Amino acid sequence: MATIIANGKTFQVPDGTRLVLALKDAGLDIMHRCGGHARCTTCRVTFNSGEPETYHPREKEKLESIGALGQFRLSCHILCEGTMDVNILQPFSASGLSDPGPRPSDEIPADE
Repeated sequence: MATIIANGKTFQVPDGTRLVLALKDAGLDIMHRCGGHARCTTCRVTFNSGEPETYHPREKEKLESIGALGQFRLSCHILCEGTMDVNILQPFSASGLSDPGPRPSDEIPADE
């Protein structure tokens, strides 16, 4: 089991759970406008600790394309493992939008 700490809440999820879903299912306020395809970057997080050392290729490509590699991570392309202490950077409640986006699938989509 992975331990997630976010916005003052600590909870556990099975290893391999997509971080965006772990946060959403714990009732935390997170955007995911593109449905978890690493296109929109609204599921941004930073890590206080437990940041994965590697990037999913699609996450890395997207962050490099917008000049943001090393500034934040995309929770839709991170799998939970160990203890992760994260900060949600774009809460849905601050967006002014009618919904946070379609629910991402349980698995990171295969290359599109």
